[in-house]
Amino acid sequence: MATNRFIKDSGLTARMTLVMFLLGALFVALVVAMMYLFADFWLFIGIAGLGVAFYQWWSSDKVAMRAMRAREVTPEEAPELHGMIDRLCALADMPKPRVGIADTALPNAFATGRSPDRAVVCVTTGILHTLDAEELEAVLAHELSHVAHRDVLVMTVASSAGIAAGMLTRGAQFGALGRRSNNGGAPAVLIALAISLVVYAVSFMLLRLLSRYRELCADRSGAYLTMKPQALASALTKIAGGADAIPQKDLRSASAVNSLFIVPAVRGVSLRTLTATHPSLEQRLEQLARIQAELGRPTA
Repeated sequence: MATNRFIKDSGLTARMTLVMFLLGALFVALVVAMMYLFADFWLFIGIAGLGVAFYQWWSSDKVAMRAMRAREVTPEEAPELHGMIDRLCALADMPKPRVGIADTALPNAFATGRSPDRAVVCVTTGILHTLDAEELEAVLAHELSHVAHRDVLVMTVASSAGIAAGMLTRGAQFGALGRRSNNGGAPAVLIALAISLVVYAVSFMLLRLLSRYRELCADRSGAYLTMKPQALASALTKIAGGADAIPQKDLRSASAVNSLFIVPAVRGVSLRTLTATHPSLEQRLEQLARIQAELGRPTA
């Protein structure tokens, strides 16, 4: 991992390593099981599994940007935004990612990309109109922390296991149709379906556990970089409250990238559940309050 000035978090590194190992093992087990159950189609199944993982890795930035109808902007188009990211990248001693803007009233931001060189930090027009300069800087520091720690890459690759489970099952069902009458295709499909459901369920839970921790880590890292945890706390509160003013159809259209947002685009839903992609707002504000108190103490 490239050196940067964001605080290191061994807990995040350990969790990312464990999630990648477990999901990798599940993915291999899924492909092997499918190849065993549907020997006539083993080559297709193996290639399909690898293809899904590669596509997720290669096109992660394009998929997220397309989902939000975002576009990359130049320094000439958004000088203040670029200037803020330039200063934060210099402060963090890290390469500058690409910069994007999504034209939506929803106040939010996200980072995505398969590597720091291909990363993009994207903000919405809604957040540009909602936050002041200090709060926006705090949000950008949070997103740059995701890029620096490479947890965006891990989340992208890890999510392919659940997607591949569904795709491989559909492929196996299609391949079994031709031999169902004389070779026991139906029982094989049921077994494949059960295996893929287990893979999806395990990957679903692992990803959410990692996602909640990485958001707390990015809050912490961004707050220490800017030394202004109260600005991030204020930004999170405004963003969470801003969702209440957004039409439900617009919230649904942004749901595809909810796991990447700094605050999920939902309202009236408790985040204190096992399936939540983010820690609760209360938990995040409590952490930032502790950091503020720590930074406010006089040094000996």
